[in-house]
Amino acid sequence: MSESAKVVPIRRGRRSPSKPEAERLREQVGHLEDQLRRLEARRGAADREGLMVALARLFQEGLRGLRWETVARAWAAAYFSWHSEEVDDFGFDRKFTETLRPMFEFLYTVWWRVEANGLEQVPGRGAGLIVANHSGVLPYDGLMINVAVRHEHPARRDCRMLALDMFALLPFLAPMLQKSGAVRANQENGERLLRKGELVGVFPEGVKGVGKRFKDRYKLARFGRGGFVRLALRTGAPIVPCAVVGAEEIHPLLAKADILGRPLGFPYFPITPTFPLLGPLGFIPLPSKWSLDFADPLPMEGYGPDAAEDPILVNRLSEQVRGTIQKMIDGRLARRRSIWFG
Repeated sequence: MSESAKVVPIRRGRRSPSKPEAERLREQVGHLEDQLRRLEARRGAADREGLMVALARLFQEGLRGLRWETVARAWAAAYFSWHSEEVDDFGFDRKFTETLRPMFEFLYTVWWRVEANGLEQVPGRGAGLIVANHSGVLPYDGLMINVAVRHEHPARRDCRMLALDMFALLPFLAPMLQKSGAVRANQENGERLLRKGELVGVFPEGVKGVGKRFKDRYKLARFGRGGFVRLALRTGAPIVPCAVVGAEEIHPLLAKADILGRPLGFPYFPITPTFPLLGPLGFIPLPSKWSLDFADPLPMEGYGPDAAEDPILVNRLSEQVRGTIQKMIDGRLARRRSIWFG
């Protein structure tokens, strides 16, 4: 053995526990696992409690119940009582929509007494593009089209409306529109929805439609640059023209104060007989009689996606749809005897 070699002493290992001690340790571990399972079960039950149960527990415990955990649980129960835990890629929340549906149905059946004609023209399945005139200062027309398709169409479909930036970016309105199924209007979003086989609604007049003065009511503005036609051509979705009559009278636009609107991020500031004179009450829409008329669908499959790059074809189809909607509006107005009773 060399002198540099060292002897390393081997330490004795710890004495293994005796059999009674091992059993005692197993019992303690089992007891702790049981307690953990009970705590998890209790927490899961608390998480599943409804809003009223959570509030009752909070009030029952009084000031002692004002702990962060208790308040957070009550807040979560309140939020998820009308929100879903999962939404789609665009934020559509079906539970939220169902919660607000009674209010939408009241507006549809009682307040505006909407009459929908030609709903059988809307595709029962697969992609489809509803193209309508826009009016009314606020986007109630899209909401009523959605309610009509959802409740009176045999397929009970959801119509995903493409919302203008002025609505899709408003702090108080944007979240409600998003959770109700509306999507910010652009080519990419519209194409994604149509390729998924969704029914989509669009208002080609844009801001010019909702910002129309009352003296210009029911005179369709220019349909932009035909973006909706390109969207339909790329996806092969049929175009269903829709004429909305009655929305122009819910907020008669007498004038626009652009100087006041632009600093607030609005393209215009509306002045109506009730707003801003009556303050927040001016947002209550007038109870006019509405009608929704759907025309025969215009098929797009025969043109092919490359046709979207043909400006002459796009403009021709855009004017054809615009002319169809204007003709339906004129016919409905000729038959209408009263703004309030139809």
